[in-house]
Amino acid sequence: MKRIRRTIGIAAIASLLLLAGCGGGSNTASSGGGSSSGNSGGSSSAGKTMFLGMVNPPIIFNPINSTDVASQFAEKFMFDTFLEMEGPLKFVPKLAESFETSDNQTFTIKINKDAKWSDGKPVTAEDAAFTFKLIANPKVETTVGSYLSMFDGLENTGKLKEGQTELSAVKVIDEKTIQFKTKAPVDPNMVKEQLGTKLMILPKHALENVDPAALSQNPFMQKPTVTNGPFKFVQYKKDQYIEYEKNPDYYLGAPELDKLFIKVLPAPNLVAQLQTGEVHMNVASGIGKIPPQDYETVKKFENVRTKDEPQFGFQTMMFNTEKLPDPKVRQAIAYALDRPQIVDKLLKGYGEVVDGPYTSINPYLDKSLEKYSYNVEKAKQLLQEAGWDFNRELNFVVPLGNKVREQSADILTQNLQAIGLKVKVTTYDFPTVMQKAKAGEFELLLMGLTFTLDPEVSSLYSSIGTFNFMKYKNPKVDELLLKGKAEPNSDKRKEIYNELQKIWNQDVPLITLYSDNEFSAISKQVANGEPKVFGFHNHLEKWSVGGAQ
Repeated sequence: MKRIRRTIGIAAIASLLLLAGCGGGSNTASSGGGSSSGNSGGSSSAGKTMFLGMVNPPIIFNPINSTDVASQFAEKFMFDTFLEMEGPLKFVPKLAESFETSDNQTFTIKINKDAKWSDGKPVTAEDAAFTFKLIANPKVETTVGSYLSMFDGLENTGKLKEGQTELSAVKVIDEKTIQFKTKAPVDPNMVKEQLGTKLMILPKHALENVDPAALSQNPFMQKPTVTNGPFKFVQYKKDQYIEYEKNPDYYLGAPELDKLFIKVLPAPNLVAQLQTGEVHMNVASGIGKIPPQDYETVKKFENVRTKDEPQFGFQTMMFNTEKLPDPKVRQAIAYALDRPQIVDKLLKGYGEVVDGPYTSINPYLDKSLEKYSYNVEKAKQLLQEAGWDFNRELNFVVPLGNKVREQSADILTQNLQAIGLKVKVTTYDFPTVMQKAKAGEFELLLMGLTFTLDPEVSSLYSSIGTFNFMKYKNPKVDELLLKGKAEPNSDKRKEIYNELQKIWNQDVPLITLYSDNEFSAISKQVANGEPKVFGFHNHLEKWSVGGAQ
């Protein structure tokens, strides 16, 4: 799973779940739509500057503590992961020359011999060990602890046990080789996807003297000064744009582009600037999605090519299970929601209704599960059985920034009112929604999530999960999540996650609403590079503009 991204896109994606305060439509909370950064598209930039369009603003540039997909997306232009996933479970080397295990318990990572930080210092195994130790430090605020939770000697939170200071599971073999051991044999694909393709390491020499407890507040996390990716950070004009410049000493080769901008702008402006050529492509991934109602228009633009493809991110309605403790009430709401209408009318058919955390492209989806079809009478019956107080008002929190999601809230509210529920809709910008979510100040909450292809979704459903805003607690689920994470055999893992899907289907701590296809528009001036569901950030050094119209 699991990357939540701000919608995140828990991106989904969840995460990390990453979370994804996954977005995907206009961002009404910010940005005027353009930058004052000399934006002129590809024509005046002589093929050396590229502009991307994104609707959600990033919150922070902390590779080990970003909860929103926009931040995680932006960080990957500056910090490399060990591996990339070019297709479902198809892993290729990146910062790591190799990432191997012979027993599914002891893993050895060899860092690229030429990898250097942007200040010229080599990227070493000590940097990786330093990052692992930071994540495991109970004093360090982090969203990626679940990636280390399988390490020998760590708690299930991915933190060191009380009183311990040494991370015994990790050994630095030599300058470029690091080794770690898990508590028991695990599925190597899970480790490669989570630790390999999601985790970005930090420069020890730049941060080793920082108080771990204050790491998130360190200026580095707002303006990274030392990076190891193809681009270096120049500046972030809040809610307007992120500016990068090439890292000429990048170990995989100097980037073709001199400059790269990610512009933060409302979806209508994104569409307009795709047409004018001021933006070379949208970033898709839920945080830069073209609204479905505009996609047919964009497809007719002569200066761009388009594509759409299914993804593993999804939108949900979360239930605060402390305020709505009876599963029958949550089941009633699930039956009341006309999700096909959202796909048909708002997504124009470019999407699917999803039951649970796995979309149709995920091999772990249990397709035999009974679905929550639209059934008003069944919903009313369940509410009666639950003894629901129809005078009670539900606080329905809706994030701004994703046009389809905002519009879906109107349909969902009508659906809830149709079964007699009183609903008060409140809208906020995404950072405020995250505060409300963490504080549990809602009964119903819309949230987008993007995790990983691996079925591990502890950050969402575990009672200690980072993105468990539902405050869902089921000891059996916690047990099975740990069992699934520790099981190395993929067939046995599938059985475990099938059992989990049955429980979630009954408990309904959240109801998944839909997964909308990724819509991408790429300027014909782009010679190399395009949005992808898998491997978006792979070989950024080869991206270029200047192709023929």
